[in-house]
This record gives sequence, structure tokens and C-alpha cells, in this order.
Amino acid sequence: MQSKVLQRHKRDWKWDKLFVNEEMPPKSPPEKIGKLDNTFFTSSARYILSGDGANNIFTVNDNGDIVVNAKLDREKQSVYKLSASLIDIYNKKHLDSDDTFVIVVMDINDNSPVFHPDQPGSISESSKAGSKVMTVNVTDADDPTTQNGMVGYKLLNGTDLFSINNKAKDMPDVIGSGNSATAIVTINITDINDNIATFTKGQYRFDVKEDSKPGHQIGKLEVEDKDEIQNKDPTFTIHKFGEVFNIKQSNEKDGILSLKVPLDYETLKAYTFTVNVDEHTVSKSPDNRGPNLLTRAQVFINVIDVDEPPVFSQTEYKFSINEGPFKNPVIGAVSAKDPDAAAYKIRYSIEDPNCPVTVDPVQGHLSLKKQLDREEQSSYTFQVTAHEDIPNGLKSYAMVNLKVLDINDNAPELTNGTYVYVCESDKPGTIIGTVGAYDKDENSGRFRFTLAKKSSNFSLHDNQDNTASIKLKEGGFSTEHSVEHVLEIEIADGGTPEQKSINVLHIKVCTCQTDRRVEYCMAYARTGMSVSAILAILLCIITILVIVILIVLRRRYQKEVLVNKSSGEIHEQLVRYDEEGGGEMDTNGYDVSILSSACHDGSFRPSTGPSLYAVVKKPSACKGDMAVMIEVKKDEADHDRDGIPYDTLHIYGYEGSESLAGSLSSLDSSSTGSNLDYDFLHEWGPRFRTLAQLYGVDGSDTDSSD
Repeated sequence: MQSKVLQRHKRDWKWDKLFVNEEMPPKSPPEKIGKLDNTFFTSSARYILSGDGANNIFTVNDNGDIVVNAKLDREKQSVYKLSASLIDIYNKKHLDSDDTFVIVVMDINDNSPVFHPDQPGSISESSKAGSKVMTVNVTDADDPTTQNGMVGYKLLNGTDLFSINNKAKDMPDVIGSGNSATAIVTINITDINDNIATFTKGQYRFDVKEDSKPGHQIGKLEVEDKDEIQNKDPTFTIHKFGEVFNIKQSNEKDGILSLKVPLDYETLKAYTFTVNVDEHTVSKSPDNRGPNLLTRAQVFINVIDVDEPPVFSQTEYKFSINEGPFKNPVIGAVSAKDPDAAAYKIRYSIEDPNCPVTVDPVQGHLSLKKQLDREEQSSYTFQVTAHEDIPNGLKSYAMVNLKVLDINDNAPELTNGTYVYVCESDKPGTIIGTVGAYDKDENSGRFRFTLAKKSSNFSLHDNQDNTASIKLKEGGFSTEHSVEHVLEIEIADGGTPEQKSINVLHIKVCTCQTDRRVEYCMAYARTGMSVSAILAILLCIITILVIVILIVLRRRYQKEVLVNKSSGEIHEQLVRYDEEGGGEMDTNGYDVSILSSACHDGSFRPSTGPSLYAVVKKPSACKGDMAVMIEVKKDEADHDRDGIPYDTLHIYGYEGSESLAGSLSSLDSSSTGSNLDYDFLHEWGPRFRTLAQLYGVDGSDTDSSD
């Protein structure tokens, strides 16, 4: 059997790299730039393009010819990547695998060089030839691998000072071809300190008052320097009087002359000295240092006399004096003089009225006005005034510090006495406490402790360290026995003269725990009483007696005012509207007897003599017009020479003219002791029957007859 030999057919895309020129306008028919070729191509096959610009910029016909349909710009896109496919037009199947190819856009010189916006260049003055000034950056959009993108440089002006390394155009090796561009660059020449400072004139004159303070600016020594201010650095030197005057740079680099110490017209009236200016520059060439440059100037200072205040011999005086009584009150003296040529006399004073020192107005001697006590105040600071003895004379002041020295004038005092106590459980020989001493004086010696009176229970031991221990001689103390234990301790301070004091120490008896911790201490009942306590008690007793007397007098006065008067007298009474009164039985507060008779006794008149009230009269049968009654009373008051006029009229027991019953006031109601006849109530009808029974004399008979 004959076998079939399978042979592999070669499949291959055949093409070269395709090229197209940029900036070429489309042609008609379109320009062919390449051809697709494949071994599987048949009449029923077609080529298909895909990728960059496929079927738009680039198309392929049935024969595989590739044409360009648009103008290309290499600076926008220099290479196009495409893919080729071979497809059967009937079944749409690929006859071979897809393959890729590129179309390269060929560059032409269609772009000019472009300068970058660089910073301005700069170079310092006096720089050497060949020094780099700046770098100019230029770009060209054309292909940098060809002459189209190569750039050269050329200076169009300023070639006498500067140079550049190439011409400013592209295609530098092609004569007459290429594009060019121009740009303006700025080169700044920076300043350096290559010029010295010089004075603007050879002499400077200033006037200075003699009372000018140190640091006072006298004037300015102007200098000239061609350099910019940041490169100026002059230094100034004063020859002679450098201890009086000072000179330094100002912000403008001029020389500022100032005062170091105060001037004195009476000592020296004028100063003359020279000032040099120097500057260390970068350049030491002779052209900036000539003989005519003013590097030295003379300065003249004229001192102006002013009226100066007195000057003390010292700005601060220090004195000391012992406290206590003084034999010589003078503690020292101050002195001042007028520095002016007039040399006025000086008078002294101390303006502080509380100062314990006085000053002699002419001599300046300081003396004490009172005795000083160091323990109250150990030092004094005050001000002494010196003024010229002329009208409106100038003044000056000096401080005086006075220190009060200590003398041994205070006796020592006992301390720590409250910590001394006896425990019931203490045995003989127990130290029950340690006392110390205090002295207000500056005592550097040692205190000595002794018992002023011997004690049968306690002993005292001087510890030789300004303390003393108290020791128990015998035990057996108890808080049940109210016996007070007292020690009298004498303390000497060892000063000169020596001061002693006797101090009373009260020793308590206490119930204690272990380690002598106190639980309870007995409070002693002392039989004595201080004078201040007695005075306080007496004052309290006197105060209580005064209060009791005032209360008794007040009550007696009230009883005298409220005593009953005879029924024929009517007294003036003060009736308050908010006073409740004592009711019907209160005959002391109100005398109502006159009211009881006002209704029946029309002829009632006060007794002979002046009366306090106008007699109250009521219309007969308690009937009538109130207005008529008031007019009658007014007329009586107007014609009564003995009566006292009143602003108000009070009618008690009168209810008014509208009631047929008349007055029903309780003031006239009395079942007993009344001289009024209430029989008329039976005539008022059944409404007043009950009232008639209560007050009528024959009420019972009348009632029974009904």
C-alpha cells in the first residue's frame, strides 16, 4: 500500500518596514506606501487592517496595497502599529495567523527651536574672563537624531563682553538651511565690596549739653561708599577721648557718635579728636585707595553749660546706731554742692514725716528724733533732699540706710513649757520634760537655767545647750488630788549687761499610756480670780440692774396714764386704728361713761373751767340729722373760748339717722350698774322684744302679759 507523504506548506507574511513622509497632503488617488503579501492569498481572500489609523488614515485594497489617506505630523505621532489579517470572504475564517507591522513617519524640518523661560543670569563684578554666567536651554520638536533636530547657538550682540559656544539655529552643518529663533536674556552684574568708605567732609562739629545722659547720640558722621549697602562694612576708630565718646555703624552704615560718660562744663568745655574710617574690601587695587580719599576726619565737641542740681558726695549713705537711749543723737552727715559756677548754697530736708531722723538744713547733720528699738524695726531707709537756696532752686536726692544695732535690753523667756507634765506612773528620776529659752536680742551666748525656788518634787538640770531638763524626785502623783505644781525657773542670757527673768512653769498631772502618751490631764481649780474677770462680772451685774429699773419705771408710767378719772371729766386719749382694745371691761383704756349719758342727758355740760373736749350732745331720743348735730357742735366749738379746737369729731354710741333703733353700741349695753332706761325698746315692736327682755327693767312683766 502506497503511503501518502504529508508535506507542510510554508506560510508567511511578506513585507518590509513601511515609511511615509510627514506633512504630505493627501493625493488622488492616494499614495501607495506598501503592500501586504501572504502565500495563502487567493481570489476568495481579503486583507483586513486593524490598529493605529487602520481603515481611516491607512487602508488596504483587494490586492494588498496600503495607501495613506491623510497628512501626518511626526511630532504628534511618529510610529503607527498595525495588524494584518487574511480572511476568506465566504466563510469569514482566517486563512493565516494575524501578523503586525509598523509604519514609520519620516521627519522633515518643520519646527523652529524654542527657548526655555530661564531665570536671569548673574555674575559678580570683577569676575575673571571665561567665568560661566548662565546656561541657555533650547528645544526643537524635530527628530533629534537628524540634523532637523540639532540646535546651535549664536550671540547677536554683547559679543564684546560675552560669548556662547555655538550658533542659534537648527541644521547647523547645512549652510543656508534650517529654522532659527531668538531670545533676550538678562545678565545681572552683582556688587561686591570692592570700594572703601570715605567721609563726606573733613570736619564735624557738635554741641552737647553737659547734663546729657550716657548713651546720648551726639550726631552722625556721614560716609560715602560706591558699593551697595549690604556690601558696606566700614569700621571707625576714635583717637583720644575714647573713654568719653563712642562711635558705631548706623543702619545706613554711617558713623553714629554717642556719649559714654556725663560731661562737665566746669571741668572741660570742649573736646577735639580725630576719627578714622577703614574697610576691608575684596579688591586692593590702587584705584579705590587714593591719597585724596577722606579716611580721617576731625570732630569738635562744644560742651554747653546748663543749670545742674546739687550733687551729693555719695549717691547712697550708710549709717548705724545702737538701739535704746542715746547720748549723742547725731548719727552722721550728708553733703552736697552746686556743680555750677554760681555755687549756690545748699539746704537739706527730709520730706517723710514718719522718718525717725531729722537733718540739719545747713550742715546736713543727721540726728534721731526718738529712741529706736531694734526689736520693732531693725533698719530704716529714707531720702534726703538737697536743694539750691534760691527761689525755684533745683533739687537732688540721696538715699540713706540706717541700721539699728542691738543691745542686750530684753530678758530671756521660757519655751516648751506646755510639754512638761507628770504621769501617774512616772518613777523617781524620770525626766518629765525639757524646756528652752528665747531672747528677742541678737544673743549669741548661752542661756543658763536655775531654780529660783527649791522644789521637793522636781529638780532642774542645765544641759549646757540652751535647754534644761526637769527630773522627778519622787513619784506617787495622782489626778484625783487637785494640787497645782509650780516651778519658778530663772534664766540668764549671758549678755552684757546680763538680763535675767523668772518664769513660772505649771506642771500637770496626767493619766498616761506606755511611752508616756497622755490620755487625760487634770484641770486645776484655782482659787484666785483675775482683775479682768472681776470687772467683767461687775459690768454684767450693773447692766442687768439698769435694765430692771427701766422696766419698772416704764410700767409705773403706764399705770399713771391709765388711772381712772371721775365720770364728770373727759380726758384726751390717743386712739390708734390698729389697737384692738381690752373689750367692754377695759375701763382703763377708754372712759365711756360720757357716752352712756349722751343719749338722755341733753343738758349735759362740763364742769366749770377749761375742758379738753367739746361736750358731745346727741339729738333727743337718739333721732335727728347728723348734719344738724355736726353744725351745732361746730358752732359750740367756735364760740367756746376755753375749748381747744380739734380737727376731728368722734361720736361714740351714735349709729346714724337712718336706723330707727338708734345706737346699738355695746358701750351703752350693760345689764348691771347702768342708769339708762331701756323701757322704750318695748315700743319698737316684736323685732326688739328679745333685746327689751335683756335690758328692760320690766321686761319680764311685759313678756308675761303678752
